[in-house]
Amino acid sequence: MKKVAVVADSTCCLPIELVEKHDICIVPIVIIHKGNSYRDGVDISPSEVYKIMRRRKELPTTSTPSAGDFLNAYWQLSEKAESILCVTLTGLQSKTFEAAMVAKEKAKEVIPDTAIEVIDSRAVAGALGFVALEAARAASQGAELTQVATAAQNMIGRVNHLAMMDTLYYLARTGRIAKAAAWAGSLLNMKPVLEHSTLVGETTPVARPRTTAKAVKRMLELMTARVGDSTAHVMVHHADEPEGGEKLKAEIGSRFKCAELYLTEFTPGMGVHAGPGVLAISFYTD
Repeated sequence: MKKVAVVADSTCCLPIELVEKHDICIVPIVIIHKGNSYRDGVDISPSEVYKIMRRRKELPTTSTPSAGDFLNAYWQLSEKAESILCVTLTGLQSKTFEAAMVAKEKAKEVIPDTAIEVIDSRAVAGALGFVALEAARAASQGAELTQVATAAQNMIGRVNHLAMMDTLYYLARTGRIAKAAAWAGSLLNMKPVLEHSTLVGETTPVARPRTTAKAVKRMLELMTARVGDSTAHVMVHHADEPEGGEKLKAEIGSRFKCAELYLTEFTPGMGVHAGPGVLAISFYTD
């Protein structure tokens, strides 16, 4: 039995090979379409979600995993680990952290001998993924729960997330990010660049170029300013834009010293609000 099992929600965008290698338990966000519920990455693939969204008819929505979903994950993990660390996306944009905390309280009755800690990463997408991954790497080295939690907490202030949206249509529809939605109306053809800060746990617009090329250029400029000559750990995300994702990954690989560089699909748990066509970069430096 290992000392610590690590749990994250499906918005973490981690490549499946890393999830399997480090034995990370993923609790899926729920995608709702035409009255039916689908578990993100289990019952429906990202590409299927984005194909539905491109039609702009009967658009899907999302729902937070229930406390029962987290409790079930905790219960299963308690059979192979002495303790559990759960890391969720920012609690300022989702009730996922709240659900994970409710499950923690319920677990005291169901699995009283299993210590559980829940951390609000203040992050999204691959930035959250890197926090969970750091915890899992510490756990795989035999660290205790407090040490694994500290590893995760220390990573929170180091991760960065930048994203380019192909359109503001979907944000304008949902009002998910008020400041970005305020750019809508006559400016729907913009390719806004957004930044998510773990200092405040919120996503805000930082630039509003008119073309994808200019938006990608701006993201790379921001990344260059933060990475400098340091070695970077990078995840590139795309929402039904595999060619754009591959191109961005190649550009990053040629510009920066990368200890690890992955290309993953942008989770539809967030993409339902951002829309297809998103290109994003999550990274941190040594």
